[in-house]
Amino acid sequence: QVRVEETGGGSVQSGGSLRLNCTVSGYSWGFVAMGWFRESRGGEREGVAAIDRDGFTDYALAVRGRFTISKDFAKKTITLEMNSLKPEDSGMYYCGAVLSGSMTALQALRAARPSAPYGINYWGKGTLVTVSS
Repeated sequence: QVRVEETGGGSVQSGGSLRLNCTVSGYSWGFVAMGWFRESRGGEREGVAAIDRDGFTDYALAVRGRFTISKDFAKKTITLEMNSLKPEDSGMYYCGAVLSGSMTALQALRAARPSAPYGINYWGKGTLVTVSS
């Protein structure tokens, strides 16, 4: 059974840093693409950062230059380094994994949208990030 598990998150003051980790287990092969998504108050998930199996990355405009996503393909793990955090970065962060087919980092970043042609195969349960001013 495939499991996607997030660790990290927590509370920090504005300008601080946090690290999120996500690991896929119960699957013998590597991932196609993985990413981090933040859920809005309306319940919609928007891509924050994504990475594909070749290491290409894409980021939401609001986090470029502040967040960095990286991967350990063999361990099926991705990490999101979040620096210069702002209160508007707060929210529930979900890790999503695509384990079959093909998908670029750009496509993965948009995969949670209702209009996306291809979606995320597996989701984690989420981890809360709170940035206070």
